Amino acid sequence: MTGSDRRDELRSALESKRAQLEATNARIEARAGRNLFFAVLSGLVFAGVFLASLLLVKQVFVLLVAVIVAVALIELAAAFRVAGRRVPRVGVVLGGLVVVSGAYFWGAEGMLLGLFAGSALLTVWRLVEGLVPAWETPPRTLVRDVFSGLFTLVYVAFLASFAVLLVDVDGGEWWVFALVLVVVSVDVGAYAAGVTLGKHKMTPRISPNKTWEGFAGAAVVAAAAGVGVSVFALQQPWWVGILLGLVVLLTATMGDLTESLIKRNLGVKDMSSWIPGHGGFLDRLDSLLPSAVGVYGVALALGVV
Repeated sequence: MTGSDRRDELRSALESKRAQLEATNARIEARAGRNLFFAVLSGLVFAGVFLASLLLVKQVFVLLVAVIVAVALIELAAAFRVAGRRVPRVGVVLGGLVVVSGAYFWGAEGMLLGLFAGSALLTVWRLVEGLVPAWETPPRTLVRDVFSGLFTLVYVAFLASFAVLLVDVDGGEWWVFALVLVVVSVDVGAYAAGVTLGKHKMTPRISPNKTWEGFAGAAVVAAAAGVGVSVFALQQPWWVGILLGLVVLLTATMGDLTESLIKRNLGVKDMSSWIPGHGGFLDRLDSLLPSAVGVYGVALALGVV
């Protein structure tokens, strides 16, 4: 065999191997609904930024939360506009920042007052817009727009503010770390078990990729992660980790299904394409937002908050 023949054989073997890898990745992407390579890469980058801000300077973490909330609010407002509902992007961002600022400076009471003030600001903003001839709409449509904006404010800014409340307590950075770790564990467990074992659809009309096997895998991984982080980071008994795992399993799953239902009703696939492999920021926050409330509730019941 000549040198040219050996090079051709090697090239043919490499091309065959590449085709096999591409076919495998395509099957995984079709089953999981995301590009695995970009999802892992962007996830690692975000995790690095998150850990640095959380464990080094809490104020930077709060600023990061405010920025992410602002972007997510813009994403959801834009999605509502696709469905013909005008949610003021500037107004909803200002209202959301009022909620987050209230939580940071004045705690739970400030968060509630901030929600009231932000809702009033957003409502007035949309009503004033309705006076502009180019944006004039029938009263029924205007009311629908106002309530869509209020939903956006509660769903994103209010729920995210519970993470700000958590980080503000003594040792709160570890509770936020536990929140994110267990939520990620739910996602990883559901993904791994769903791709390898998934056969029975959980909610085919809302989220076709979710399976009961994935849910079971998420439960096991979440419980294990919860026990580990409770014992070694939170200095809590092991059973607190089981409780955290179960609470986050339910809240994260319901959050994921809720956002899938919102996107289905609005007629969008992803909230945006700003994060490669993940869609938009809100596509990554769907599990974290309600889980922040759940973990805060566990901390409150234990007397940590």
